[in-house]
Amino acid sequence: MMIIPNKLVKGDTIGVTAPSGPIIGNKVFELLRAKQIVENTGFKVEFSKNIFSNTNGYSSSAKEKAQDINEMFMNKDIKMIWFAKGGNNSNTIFEYLDYELIKNNPKIICGYSDITSIANIIHEKTGLITFSGTNFKTIATDETDYSYKEALKRFVDASTELGRKEDKYITIKEGTAQGRLIGGNLNLFHDLILGEYKVNVKDKILFLEELSLESEPAMVSHYLAHMKQNNVFNQIKGLWIGNYEDESKISLEQIVLDTIGDEYNFPIIKSNNFGHCDKKTVIPIGIMAKIDTNETRKITLLENCVK
Repeated sequence: MMIIPNKLVKGDTIGVTAPSGPIIGNKVFELLRAKQIVENTGFKVEFSKNIFSNTNGYSSSAKEKAQDINEMFMNKDIKMIWFAKGGNNSNTIFEYLDYELIKNNPKIICGYSDITSIANIIHEKTGLITFSGTNFKTIATDETDYSYKEALKRFVDASTELGRKEDKYITIKEGTAQGRLIGGNLNLFHDLILGEYKVNVKDKILFLEELSLESEPAMVSHYLAHMKQNNVFNQIKGLWIGNYEDESKISLEQIVLDTIGDEYNFPIIKSNNFGHCDKKTVIPIGIMAKIDTNETRKITLLENCVK
């Protein structure tokens, strides 16, 4: 069952927690600047109990992270949970999340990069529509306010528009398709296709991006091949690829075509308005979307994301 969270209203309290890398050093000041920006927009901001914890020396403990998320879902005053930043180990919290609590107290959650793991698993386990969009800290560190304005457009205005009219889309493989959106960071998503904490990719539109500083082209090819060998690409309805900028100038679309070939019939499109880049639209995980490569804006949302 799909669960759509309530939209934000000015004056609402946004909870911020850090289920991935630690908030230490300059990141503390960046987080505080983001808090000021959001409060100046008309919202209240509440940090979770363990947000500045670094229990393990590389992050807070999995139980501390999960406790913060569970408590924020339990707290009726918190209307949205915005994840502070990315990192590498948010998947350690999976077994400690209270999915029944989350299902019974739905609210907006948003983040990207390592948050890919949490957003997709929570949707898989509960049916809650979750969101791939800017992390809280990057509200202060992005060069423009594109990503923050996209978040306000989605969560406050309840817009179903993906990105802005000037965003460019290119066709990698022609076609049309409809399916529920799923995906995020390739590095993280490829871990979610097997095992106890796997997500259902059947009949989905998969969106993928990658950070070249962490994944050279050969590693991107490795991730895609792993997904191909485990039958991901013969189940999905369409593929939407986002930002990837490698110093070799090898593009993500080139790696996709080199790795998965032309044996699949689904359409493939490319844009630079999501991923590890300054301009990040907010993509709802679990919402029905349509790809049509004949259109200028080649992907559209078919359902409301918030109510």
